[in-house]
Amino acid sequence: MSYLQTIPDYVKQYFEILEPDFPEWLKEYIETPAMLKQQYISMTCGVYYTKLFNCKAWYSSLDHSIGVALIVWHFTHDKKQTLAGLFHDIATPAFKHCIDFLNGDYETQESTEDLTSEIIANSKEIQKLLKRDGLTTADVDNYHLYPIADNDTPQLSADRLEYSFSNGAITYGQFDLSIVKELYNDLEVEKDEQGNDEIAFKTKKYARKFVLLTSKLSILYRNHEDRYSMQLIADIIKNLHNEGKIALKDLYELKESDFIDIIEKSKYANSWKTWCNATKVKISKTKPKDCYYVHHPGKVRYITPLVKGERINKICKIAQNAVDKNLVYDQDYYVFIPEIKDIY
Repeated sequence: MSYLQTIPDYVKQYFEILEPDFPEWLKEYIETPAMLKQQYISMTCGVYYTKLFNCKAWYSSLDHSIGVALIVWHFTHDKKQTLAGLFHDIATPAFKHCIDFLNGDYETQESTEDLTSEIIANSKEIQKLLKRDGLTTADVDNYHLYPIADNDTPQLSADRLEYSFSNGAITYGQFDLSIVKELYNDLEVEKDEQGNDEIAFKTKKYARKFVLLTSKLSILYRNHEDRYSMQLIADIIKNLHNEGKIALKDLYELKESDFIDIIEKSKYANSWKTWCNATKVKISKTKPKDCYYVHHPGKVRYITPLVKGERINKICKIAQNAVDKNLVYDQDYYVFIPEIKDIY
């Protein structure tokens, strides 16, 4: 049974919105071992496993990658760009951007992209398909080359569009798929300020609605609970590696569930359980004593899409206020759970 036959109905319905006519040629790429590993990685960077976040449903890194590919295909019908979108997270390790935190890259969160070319080049299944389609690794191993797939913040790309829709409608349940369909049907491709293609809204009303929804999500991605959780996971993984309990290659070969089993058998089991069952964190402007704490910023994410050649925040005060509220969120706090002490 193929992966697409196993996904939940809510994911199938969502994919049908992104591209009603699923490209058959793409399915073989999805079924390669290198891609299928991503089905065991949550898009939440590990916060799916704690009560600090009210995650409504599982959505994997593979689901996200397929969603990005479908969006790119919908707007370009170009195989190179679509595959670059599909492969953009192929080097994602277990717990996703938590490993960027481990690498000290908590503000840009791009350190885990380095192995993308190597993984694609070393996959005999992907290489066979690329040869069939007259493509090379260099055509598809860098989605930054294709502005529909990826561009600089605060522009709208397929990557940002996908995780905004799936996080909002599936993972966190802040709106439903009817909102996704409504917004998606108002999109087109325009030229940005530099003359590059960019996914844009046709009408001001829907662009404003998108900004209001995504501004709430943007704070969620770097709130106190999120920064604490991602650094805690990163530090546990780092400690287990230093203690010889895991190897760095395991991050790319084991499932998140495998790591959880290892953690639950380690000296960090009680701290992990405490974090899993926690419903709130404490914050302070002064350094707490005798407990594990986190004190650094997270990546600032926000989107101001185009509407007929103009950024929505330039023509709508409501949108600008939503962006401003997002950008002034104060991250300069020590974040801690008093009962967690043994992760240093």
